[in-house]
Amino acid sequence: MQNVFSQANAIARQTGFVQRASKLTGERFVQTLVLAWLKEPQATREALAQMAASLGVSITPQGLSDRFSESAASLLHQILEQAVSHIIAADPVAIPLLQRFSAVVLLDSTVVVLPNELAPVWRGCGGRTEENSQAAVKLQVGLDLLGGRLQGPQLSDGRAHDAGCPLQKTALPQGALRLTDLGYFSLEVFRQQAEQEAYFLSRLEAGTAVFDSEQERLDLLTFLQEHGPSVDTCVELGVHHHLPVRLLAIRVSEAVANERRRKLRAEAKRKGQMPSKVRLALAEWTIYVTNVPLELLSLDEALILARARWQIELLFKLWKQQGQIDEWRSQKPWAILCEVYAKLIAMVFQHWLLLLGCWQLPDRSLVKASQAVRTFAPLLTSALSGLAPLSAVLERLQAILQGCRSRMNPRKKHPNTYQRLLALDPPKAA
Repeated sequence: MQNVFSQANAIARQTGFVQRASKLTGERFVQTLVLAWLKEPQATREALAQMAASLGVSITPQGLSDRFSESAASLLHQILEQAVSHIIAADPVAIPLLQRFSAVVLLDSTVVVLPNELAPVWRGCGGRTEENSQAAVKLQVGLDLLGGRLQGPQLSDGRAHDAGCPLQKTALPQGALRLTDLGYFSLEVFRQQAEQEAYFLSRLEAGTAVFDSEQERLDLLTFLQEHGPSVDTCVELGVHHHLPVRLLAIRVSEAVANERRRKLRAEAKRKGQMPSKVRLALAEWTIYVTNVPLELLSLDEALILARARWQIELLFKLWKQQGQIDEWRSQKPWAILCEVYAKLIAMVFQHWLLLLGCWQLPDRSLVKASQAVRTFAPLLTSALSGLAPLSAVLERLQAILQGCRSRMNPRKKHPNTYQRLLALDPPKAA
């Protein structure tokens, strides 16, 4: 944190935020916003001014508000990029299934809709609904479930496709596993990961050509119906790639299938289309493809592990509901953009503190832990202003995060993800 903050003064001069000597340096400005909104995401301008005062800068709420400019937004954006460039990981979480891999990387994105005035900075998708705003920023994030390493958030236009994001082609460590949804489905990317001796686990994109070991193209629906209710077999994907994978499938309940069909029809109607009979029939199946060998991951284990992809959605939920990265009090575009960037920096720092304190605990509650981090914002402020040793503050926070107040309660009827993962048997010898 100190290393990232220390770069703010030089960047402030480069962006024009600081043009002459002032107590409100780039570093103090960034610290003020990040720590104030970490502590209280709905902090008023008065609360921001109080945070500045605790850092040794006397400024009025109006004086601080006047500093929210295009150059301030540029400063905060560059500090965010500096923060996400740091590689920080915790000790591996104590879940044997995850420890079979060198990393278990989840990749996904979320969108923050912005005022239309910010379209020249971040372009949305157009249209009239809020989701299709003229301005929106997409956050691409990678999260390692094993060691907690955070990649991103990398920012792009709201209209940008997931498949084209830089994280999509980021090399994986040997022995790592990547879990993604259909937005990142790419046979070419899967081929590259296999060449890196890394693994992938993904749902199968509709319409992908599937071939058997004799190079004969399969009618997927007929094949599943003949070999169900569960399937684990070797096939090849793609007319040109012929990528060798395991095809994993299991028939779902009628209620689940009907709900999937309802969503397919609704999505097709929104696009002015009709879902095909084959797609509606395939809704009866949960289908994945992977290059993880059977001796390392069974069908049942793969299906449970695939559900862990939801953990990155919970991270986005944490950032939006607790960190309120998509909410603001101002109506001024540049002030709003400053707030979004500062809150994202706060979420990155918060994640680092969670890694320090509780990531290795299978039953950690990120919601409870983040609440503990927010209560420590004043102590972090004292440490960064030189009034208290930072190491002592972090040691105290670590002790609290490892306590029972940051743990999830086990559930019998609907087990938590960590309970499902811990319940799996160890891999069987080949």
